[in-house]
Amino acid sequence: MSILLINIKSLLQAGDGMTSPKRGEEMSRVQSVDDAYLLIGNDNRIAEYGRMDDMDPKIQEHASYVYDVSGRIVLPCFCDSHTHLVYAGNREQEFVDKIKGLSYGEIAARGGGILNSAALLHTYPEEELFEESAARVREVISKGTGALEIKSGYGLNLEDELKILRVIRRISDGFPLPVRATFLGAHAVPGRFAFNRKGYVSEIVNSMLPEVAKEGLASYCDVFCEKGFFSVEDTEAILDAAAKYGIRGTVHADQMSCSGGVEVGIRCNAVSVCHLEYAGDAQIKLLASSDTIATLLPGSTFFMNMKYARAGDLIRAGAAVALASNYNPGSSPYGDMLFMLGLACVKYGLTPEEALNAATINGACAMGLGTECGSVSRGKLGNVIITEKIPSLGYMPYAFTSPLINTVILGGHLYGKLQDTVRRD
Repeated sequence: MSILLINIKSLLQAGDGMTSPKRGEEMSRVQSVDDAYLLIGNDNRIAEYGRMDDMDPKIQEHASYVYDVSGRIVLPCFCDSHTHLVYAGNREQEFVDKIKGLSYGEIAARGGGILNSAALLHTYPEEELFEESAARVREVISKGTGALEIKSGYGLNLEDELKILRVIRRISDGFPLPVRATFLGAHAVPGRFAFNRKGYVSEIVNSMLPEVAKEGLASYCDVFCEKGFFSVEDTEAILDAAAKYGIRGTVHADQMSCSGGVEVGIRCNAVSVCHLEYAGDAQIKLLASSDTIATLLPGSTFFMNMKYARAGDLIRAGAAVALASNYNPGSSPYGDMLFMLGLACVKYGLTPEEALNAATINGACAMGLGTECGSVSRGKLGNVIITEKIPSLGYMPYAFTSPLINTVILGGHLYGKLQDTVRRD
């Protein structure tokens, strides 16, 4: 089934050859085609696009479905490269505790935080965990996400970590969007290793990683490198072990302090380092001269009322900056990437163009999907957002709480309202 969109007001992020992350001045530019058409072929990949005046009439004659989207903007789906979407239940009581003045560390010290989620997940059958998580996937698709990274990390033992990763694989098999799985056994130190962190690191390296690799359950391995969690030495040991299985690293870095996570991530050739609220001049300089992507997570910064990362400085220095939701039950219960665009503009001071590049092509590259997603390019997946009738790209972060998305197209499937305006030719 081929899909043809005609009379597009503006086709954003349109251009062939976009497979690498944008940096520096490139971040402020978004290629667009006005009064455009877009053809998604029978293979669910972008076949053609351009100005309406240049469209061959035969394209419309042979398309399976034709949609007139006059007044609407079309852009590539968001590529959310950092989520913890597979979890059990919720943690709204900790939200209330935080309002009452408890810090993240105090909540964690009394058994809350990640350990709370791990204890609850342990009681969940795989099927129930899948159903809850699948509902969240449907939610983020409706909000424009068309490529997704999902981490484990709420298991903290071999059986439960594998359970999460198997749920992620079921999501990948059952939904028409690319999904990348990340093993995050090093999310927190479980109670049984409360005074023996090195023992838990050994378990990750010698027991968990071999099983994850044996089943082919993860593309990436992550470590929470932070005081009270895992040290630089722990991080290096785990990422080096993962690399022996062909599993590339990524790091939770500099969220609560300048932890050394950026340095060890770059040293271990991590695809990305994430959070970066406390990254300083030295870390920014290192990222600008490396291939490691700086992934910013404004949803958790907003929720935890912390200082925001130096996004503008990272871009000006020439680092590759991505934007992700960090969707999780404890510090960012938001899977809405449009909200992340709004936060990026309001709190980081990014332009709408910089925010869009960070949330599309750079997010795709942070998942190793730069050749598949993140732009409207011939040969890439035809995963696109069709907005309501809005004046410009800038209106999206400006009015991010409004229902701005009309329809999402993923894998040849339409999610949204466009069915009501279909013309069959």
